[in-house]
Amino acid sequence: MKIGFIGLGIMGKPMAKNLLKASYSLVVFDINKEAVKEVVKAGGEEGLSSKDVAQKCEIIITMLPNSPHVKAVVLGPDGVIEGARPGSIIIDMSSIAPKASQEIAIEASKKEIEVIDAPVSGGEPKAIDGTLSIMVGGKKEIFDKCYDILSKMGKSIVHCGEIGAGNTTKLANQIIVALNIAAMSEAFVLGTKAGVNPEVLYNAIRGGLAGSNVLDAKAPMVLDGNFKPGFKIDLHIKDLTNAIDTGHELGVPLPLTSQIMEILQALKVDGKGQCDHSAIIQFYEKLAKVEVRK
Repeated sequence: MKIGFIGLGIMGKPMAKNLLKASYSLVVFDINKEAVKEVVKAGGEEGLSSKDVAQKCEIIITMLPNSPHVKAVVLGPDGVIEGARPGSIIIDMSSIAPKASQEIAIEASKKEIEVIDAPVSGGEPKAIDGTLSIMVGGKKEIFDKCYDILSKMGKSIVHCGEIGAGNTTKLANQIIVALNIAAMSEAFVLGTKAGVNPEVLYNAIRGGLAGSNVLDAKAPMVLDGNFKPGFKIDLHIKDLTNAIDTGHELGVPLPLTSQIMEILQALKVDGKGQCDHSAIIQFYEKLAKVEVRK
């Protein structure tokens, strides 16, 4: 079976490489030709367009920045549905608005093409080692058919419900992650300003109730002053925009999400949009005039 993979960014490239390591045949496409060359060198085949990838593959994976990009790649000129045959499956692993996933699935179904939304969590490190959390929406039988493929990229793979449920779950995930980093940031800035060694603070906290995967992933980055993006602030802004829009559509107030969104927006204005979201701490550091470092 040939698998198409469209979108070879920070996350998509290592995910594609993990499928190659699992001995899947891969046809890849991205506007970044250097990324394509790297995956081709690892054993993939270059596709000429999204349509060309779909013509050559039964299953097409997309891993793109946001809803408009997925709609353009799947539904636009030279897009996936122009090349895909009836019975083909699109696995959209992008983090987009749930409503957009549903709209894409409706259009694809007119050509008898199945769609599942399967956004991921874990950032670049877990994309590299193939231990992502994957949240899936769509028909259960299509989920079951794609499970083995997803298992080569992720460790936790959960069917969340109908189409769009994967992205709804991802939005919930992103709210919790952002607020966890903000809480960590407030706490570490307070402790450091009070004279507690931040490395000691981290080691004392991580074994108790406040310990978390977020703390273990982000505190060491902060202590090293390493804000190289595993997940960019700009992308977290995109996810929280989708969360707030979805909340408004459903009549669900999201006051804490709105507050962390404004912190992220302030960091973007300060030129930190391309930094890892662990740079949330720099918002607090600037206010308190202290740096949390080893």
